[in-house]
Amino acid sequence: MRVHAVPLGLSQAYLLESDAGVVLVDAGSPRQERLILRRLQALRSADASPLNLQLIFITHAHLDHYGSAAALRRLTGASVAIHRADAEALARGETRIGSARGRGKFMRVLLPLVELCLRPEPVTPDILLEDGDDLSDYGLEARVIHTPGHTLGSSCLIVEERLGFVGDLLSNTGQPHLQGLYAEDWSLLRQSYVRLQGTELETVYPGHGRRPVSGKALQHLIASHL
Repeated sequence: MRVHAVPLGLSQAYLLESDAGVVLVDAGSPRQERLILRRLQALRSADASPLNLQLIFITHAHLDHYGSAAALRRLTGASVAIHRADAEALARGETRIGSARGRGKFMRVLLPLVELCLRPEPVTPDILLEDGDDLSDYGLEARVIHTPGHTLGSSCLIVEERLGFVGDLLSNTGQPHLQGLYAEDWSLLRQSYVRLQGTELETVYPGHGRRPVSGKALQHLIASHL
């Protein structure tokens, strides 16, 4: 299994390439589908053609992570999957911030304007995920971990028990840091970090920031946070 990062400005997406095809983790903001398709085409192998995009896994229903999912589904035929608890927000094209802290309060005020400008397209998901679901049908040895708090349906994808794709639970813009700006439920977010402590990951891929971090670095951040 090969990981190909797709920098998208506001957020980060990942193409997970296996012999069975490609799984996309997150889909950027609206109108970024061509950037993702170009990255697919640049892989230059039959298994990585756009028509072989198997699945679009959305970590959580925020517009900078699902914004191009509807367009990509039309272009490739790939199914869109998200945890059941975020399915309604996705189907409505909503971004539910919940409560905000620090500089996150500015985005809470600006969000209606951002939504008006970007006009995220609603996506009715094809697959409703639950905690513990696996993606073996899509060529990946991977399982879903439900890690609510940031949104109620926020989920991580654990691949081969060594790679973690954790969405907005971790950012690596500047120095690596945990989610501290937005949460629909801060107490659930804390519990989700406790659960991530129970994993033994080698590498963790953040939802923001181009560089992955080591599993040990994530463990240190969580221990300091808790």
